[in-house]
Amino acid sequence: MFLFLWTGNIYSQNNQLTAKEKKEGWVLLFNGKNLDGWTSVGKDTPPAFGWVVEDGILNVRKQGDKRGGDIITRDQYSDFDLKVDFRITKGANSGIKYFFTKYEKGGWLGLEYQILDDENHPDAKLGRDGNRLEGGLYDMLPTSPKQVNPIGEWNQARIVAKGTKVTHYLNGKKILSFDRSSEQYKKAWQLSKYKNSKPMFGDVKEGHILLQDHGDEVSFRNVKIKVFK
Repeated sequence: MFLFLWTGNIYSQNNQLTAKEKKEGWVLLFNGKNLDGWTSVGKDTPPAFGWVVEDGILNVRKQGDKRGGDIITRDQYSDFDLKVDFRITKGANSGIKYFFTKYEKGGWLGLEYQILDDENHPDAKLGRDGNRLEGGLYDMLPTSPKQVNPIGEWNQARIVAKGTKVTHYLNGKKILSFDRSSEQYKKAWQLSKYKNSKPMFGDVKEGHILLQDHGDEVSFRNVKIKVFK
């Protein structure tokens, strides 16, 4: 079964790169068929359950009371442009982590583009000034006003990282920009749950991309990345 995405005047297949994207250097991280290129945290293989590919869509869900766990890319990335289509169910919580790596103090950590049902998940009311709402840098920095498609419909996350500067987009609109070397960022770190990390949370050159299993059903497709050289 082929799934198609409306992009204007033409249809393009999901989990496929156009000739223009290939020329620009985009690479698929999810092939629409299996978890090739993905592993589990600290392991060489992806979870044995919990992640299922159906009709070109990568779904994460609990198996009974058990979770499969997060998945991470086999490769690590530094300067990049990442795009991910995601779809959530009511009350769901998930996330896209980047610069995900093992810290000297704090264990495995990564900056997180929050994916959340802002209306129905209790985490939306926690944190500070809305810094746990969808599209924000989880527990660190909130977004500007944003347009989120309804539960059950697809949204697109985009993360652009160049040097110490990072920008979050949602459905094509910029919603957050920050500099990992700025005083604003350092203050946010000191107020966050990551305040005891060593080195400073986010102060790393590269890391894996992670798709989070938070125990809720969430779907992903069109996961692609372009590395800046």
